[in-house]
Amino acid sequence: MRPPGDEPAGALGAAPGPAARPAPAHPAPVASRPLPRTFTLPSWLKPLGYAGLYANLLLLGLMSAVYNVGALLLLPLLPRAPGRRWGRAGIAHGYRLYWWLASLTGMLRIDNDVLAALKDERGLIVVSNHPGMLDALLLVARLPRSFCIMKAGLVRNPFLGSGARLARYIRNDSAGGMLRLAVDELRQGGQLVIFPEGTRTERRPMNAFKPVVTLISKQAGAPIQTVFIDTDSPFLGKGWPIWRLPPLPIAYRVRLGQRFAPARDTLAALHEVEHYMAAHVHAAPLPLSAAAADRVPPAP
Repeated sequence: MRPPGDEPAGALGAAPGPAARPAPAHPAPVASRPLPRTFTLPSWLKPLGYAGLYANLLLLGLMSAVYNVGALLLLPLLPRAPGRRWGRAGIAHGYRLYWWLASLTGMLRIDNDVLAALKDERGLIVVSNHPGMLDALLLVARLPRSFCIMKAGLVRNPFLGSGARLARYIRNDSAGGMLRLAVDELRQGGQLVIFPEGTRTERRPMNAFKPVVTLISKQAGAPIQTVFIDTDSPFLGKGWPIWRLPPLPIAYRVRLGQRFAPARDTLAALHEVEHYMAAHVHAAPLPLSAAAADRVPPAP
């Protein structure tokens, strides 16, 4: 196995037809820093921990509300293409600002810098494991061309979904329509961020993959870039009560994995990507290191 980011474009074989494109060369990722040491607050300090952690979540909610109100006003004014560009960039920069502010509190430690190598690539599918509810925010923050597939009810919500509609995120209410729109967006240069497990991880190492990702790849001629989110925290994972205080700080680290070219046989391709990711995901809590960055992150 070659190092991540150094694989040939044809990991699965080229798809037929003129739509297929070889995966463009991209810089090898910089080695990730270790996760920071965590600690459990003594009982008399737990109220302070709760206040700090949920202040972070409240900040996220307020920032999302402000953005969605602005998007609601812009939707009737901006044509489709500028609206999509401004909407996606606004979401990315907003989430990046949130992660920076949250890191300043010391409650969260984020290392997603390796995604900068992908931000300007056109027509790319980014697939990742899904340990918690904040995963999409972690990836989209560094990928201003990206779009996601979202629950239809949320996208249609006049207030909560206005930002997603401005950015032309895709609803999941129709399998055929979802596939067609995803292919169109990729052919226009967008990046699809998708979690092939379909939900947060419920069993180790990963849930079974849904077949849509390799089907989209084949029809759009878009390569699949695997990404791994490492965390030693169960916070906001499947079954984690939101009121339970986890060990702090909560740390997330992103790694780039192997890239797979579009394939004719989508089922075989799905199994190959699934087996690769299951073999390389950190299914157990990671070793903790004191060498980690209690650093103040650079401003976004």
